[in-house]
Amino acid sequence: MSLINIRNLGVTLAAPLFSGLNLSVNAGDRIGLVAANGRGKSTLFRCIAGDIEPGEGEITKARGLTVGHVEQNVPPALFGATFHEAVLAALPADQAEHESWRVDVVLESLEVPEAFRTRALSQLSGGWQRLALLARTWVTEPDVLLLDEPTNHLDLNRIFQLEEWLNTLPRDVPVVMSSHDRAFLDATTNRTLFLRPERSQVFALPYSRARAALDEADAADERRYQRDMKTAQQLRQQAAKLNNIGINSGSDLLVVKTKQLKQRAEKLEDSARPAHLERSTGAIRLVNRGTHAKVLVTLEDAAIETPDGTLLFRTGKQFVCQGDRIVLLGHNGVGKTRLVSALKAAIEGTGVAGIKATPSLVLGYGDQALADLADAETPLRTIIRRFDIGDQRARTLLVGAGMTIEMQGQPIGRLSGGQKARLGMLVLRLTNPNFFLLDEPTNHLDIEGQEALESELTAHEASCLFVSHDRSFVRAVANRFWLVEKRRLVEVNGPEAFFAAAGKRE
Repeated sequence: MSLINIRNLGVTLAAPLFSGLNLSVNAGDRIGLVAANGRGKSTLFRCIAGDIEPGEGEITKARGLTVGHVEQNVPPALFGATFHEAVLAALPADQAEHESWRVDVVLESLEVPEAFRTRALSQLSGGWQRLALLARTWVTEPDVLLLDEPTNHLDLNRIFQLEEWLNTLPRDVPVVMSSHDRAFLDATTNRTLFLRPERSQVFALPYSRARAALDEADAADERRYQRDMKTAQQLRQQAAKLNNIGINSGSDLLVVKTKQLKQRAEKLEDSARPAHLERSTGAIRLVNRGTHAKVLVTLEDAAIETPDGTLLFRTGKQFVCQGDRIVLLGHNGVGKTRLVSALKAAIEGTGVAGIKATPSLVLGYGDQALADLADAETPLRTIIRRFDIGDQRARTLLVGAGMTIEMQGQPIGRLSGGQKARLGMLVLRLTNPNFFLLDEPTNHLDIEGQEALESELTAHEASCLFVSHDRSFVRAVANRFWLVEKRRLVEVNGPEAFFAAAGKRE
């Protein structure tokens, strides 16, 4: 049964976000919405929710249908409310007074600990704030659920929990979700919409299989494009010959024929551009300057501690060697970020007991909060201040990273998460490191950016140690696997046992 019908929908801001979009949302659908950063996913959700009007086309809904829209950010007015109060406030006044039990049912289904329910949202992590928004929407019992980047800020355990929660929802409630987490989409969807400025594609498949089908369609599109371009070139050559003959002979018929051939060539060229050759959100490129040292970092049973000196774990005897791409696995709170900080300090020469870095190491460091980028500074000023490359070269590099001239002069705090992430990657590239230390590097990167980063790290045989909750990224990049468990750092053969353990419900 079709609950929502989208016909020829289009929205244009500075450029077309999407156009001619057709989609039906049916009972039982679990639709993954995939597009690069800034390509209209949130805008499409707001159109479906009725918050904004599209520029063209129409959306029709079944009579009485209610749409629950879980946005990405907590409204500022809710920060002072507790988790429970924020969810309760989503109910109509009469239900809030007499049926507050609905809140407890939803919080139990999302496994929100009792201690968190009385804590202000401003005191909770971004992941728990995201779950509070989901609870606020679900408590109203919508007929359709829209989820905008639901896994952002969630650790791996909570991502598995969200997958399980979604897969146990009533099957008649369709869910449309945008996400850059490929493994999450594979686990939760049965249809995939690839949103494009023109000719968006829908497949009745979860993400990975849909992506394979899309790549095949794009390849066929590219072959057709090349054939059409060859035909257009031949038409233009024929037109040029006829034009010369027509001028020499004075034949009006040949002049008309020449014009017709040119028009056919132009029509082919205008219509032939493949849908997948859309504007880029910005290239991600890295470098690896290399080093003669084979062993880059030595861990001599270092003690990793909290700031107050409490032992989290000991590293044992470990080596980081050239070409190693090590992922650091472990549950939240075991000390992964503390180890990353200790390695950073040792490489920068601060000195950490039990950790020795070779003197030739040049560090490329990126943290998940992108704290190295000052919100008040502009992207252009950031690049010029840090690197001796000149104004024009800096502007060219920033354009290549997806930042228009206008964006380059705005405070970094105004950039989207994806734009900040690409700026951070440009800073890493210009640092010209031979060792990368990355804490959640795929946060805020769209799938295009994740795949580019994967390719750069593996193609350059970069040496790196990273922390990531992104299962697809871990599988694609890592060639060594360190696990923190039982207060020890141990090497394991792969990530799958850890992923399986994280996915088991207690």
